[in-house]
Formats: sequence, structure tokens, C-alpha cells
Amino acid sequence: MKILEMCDAETASVRIDATAEQAIRMMMDRHVGAVAVVDENGQIAGIFTERDVLRRLALSERDPKKTSVREVMTTPVELATRTTTPGEALATMVERHYRHLPIVADEGQLLGMLSIRNVLQARIDELARQLDQARAVVL
Repeated sequence: MKILEMCDAETASVRIDATAEQAIRMMMDRHVGAVAVVDENGQIAGIFTERDVLRRLALSERDPKKTSVREVMTTPVELATRTTTPGEALATMVERHYRHLPIVADEGQLLGMLSIRNVLQARIDELARQLDQARAVVL
């Protein structure tokens, strides 16, 4: 399975001129832990995660309604491409303690967002298929 096939159907993203509040609302509406922050060309400018909310907003006196997501997003962003294998993506995520990895085209445009949940679900699905096949042989 290719990593883009593992991603959620719709990628949560906000424009770079969005507020932190808009990014948080997007994460809540989509039930995700991160949004990609994209520029006017659809290229990745950063990533805004639950960790960013905790580290850069929760204990500060910044108002999420008045704070630009640009000010609190994580950058630079580790990226994957269509040719990145699921194993490579997982290794990067585990090694660097990331829970989300944006997938981009060669020109840097956002294609999808891979989460650790996506990778684990794909692995569970594969193991379930293998178990079903083994049961069919035995029966």
C-alpha cells in the first residue's frame, strides 16, 4: 500500500494567513491532531499540531483569535513524497517523535497528511487479512 492511500480522504489544512483559532477549529472539526499550513500556491509553509497549541498558546497570554498560525506553527517541516514507503515514513515518525507527516508533490504542494493512526490502521487491516487467509486455508 502506498502512503497516500493510507491518508484520510480530506486533508486538514489552513492558509498561512489563518488565525490559530481557525486552525484549532479545523483540527476539532476534522478530529485530527494537526493541520498543514499552506501558502497561496498550496505549498507547505508549516504544520500546526496539538503540541504547538500546548507549547505556544496554552500557557502564554496570546489570544488564538488574534494570533496568526504563522507565529505558532512548526517550521521547517519534515516531508514525505509519493515515493516514500510506509516503512520509511513510519521510521521517520518514530525516530523523530512525529505523529503527523505531510505528503507533498515534487513541487511541494500538499497531497495528504499521514498520521501514525493511519499507519497503524493499515497494519491492523493487513494483519486481519492475513489472519482471514490463514483461517481459510485451515478450514
